[in-house]
Amino acid sequence: MRHTFRETLSGLKRNASMTISVIVTMTVSLTLFGLSVMTFQEVERVKGRWYDKIEISVFLCTQDSAGTSQSGNCEPGQATTDDQRDNINSRLESNPEVLQVFYESKEEAYDEYRNTYADSPLLDSLTVEQMQDSFRIKLVDPENYQGVVSEAASLPGVQNVLDLHEVLDPIFSVLNGLKWGTMGLAVLLLVAAMLQIGNTIRMSAFTRRREIGIMRLVGASNVYIMLPFVLEALFAGIISTIISGGALLGSYEFLIQRNAKVSIQALPWITWGDAWFAVGLVAIVAVVLSIVPTLVTTRRYLRV
Repeated sequence: MRHTFRETLSGLKRNASMTISVIVTMTVSLTLFGLSVMTFQEVERVKGRWYDKIEISVFLCTQDSAGTSQSGNCEPGQATTDDQRDNINSRLESNPEVLQVFYESKEEAYDEYRNTYADSPLLDSLTVEQMQDSFRIKLVDPENYQGVVSEAASLPGVQNVLDLHEVLDPIFSVLNGLKWGTMGLAVLLLVAAMLQIGNTIRMSAFTRRREIGIMRLVGASNVYIMLPFVLEALFAGIISTIISGGALLGSYEFLIQRNAKVSIQALPWITWGDAWFAVGLVAIVAVVLSIVPTLVTTRRYLRV
């Protein structure tokens, strides 16, 4: 092993500039990869919190519904009948995508209105008869809502369907674009780091071709010959992982723990466990990124 470590140290000194370049490239790519992992975790956490609480509201017709901009399936001058209401309830409950159906009468809607606007001058502007009774729907899978919304909107006696996914989906489209864009850029940089590691090892093997030839002549195994090159790449990977991990944990501490969690308390934020999970993935990627191109390059260029 003394010879192996001596050869590793010699290779690092001989290719110091290339090694530093590899470390810088790997650090940037690994840090960006770790940030994309943390972004994935945060988006899924927020999405799970908001989507789990989303309920579809189906508002029924009143006598004044027809003729408005959102008259839906209402008949002029007629509120939803009892038969239509029972039909809506049975159709919603029989839908396999629906978990629970809650009915809210006009009286219950009016009481909720008065509780919400108790201190407002608008409190007495509406009466019970002007309120809409409605069905609130909780879904089995909040992301599969289109079928339920489409069916509910087509039923007689339904004025309109309120679906918060129309508000949330554009937001999550932007967030998903951000996380996939970050991941794509990280992958490109990781590929660049892999190619740079391969070139560095190839140059190192070329400068030591005489020593390699002698070792092959005296019967040295392929593992013994390749080990110094693997250690060189692992050295760059370990240094990059330490720097990248420190950057990720520091980013979590200063950006999320001390700022985001304090200023925006309504959102569910990732935890230290999630941050350390990202660091762990970075370490695994760094090891693979160091070993794979080294093994491929040495197998190709160390034939004497």
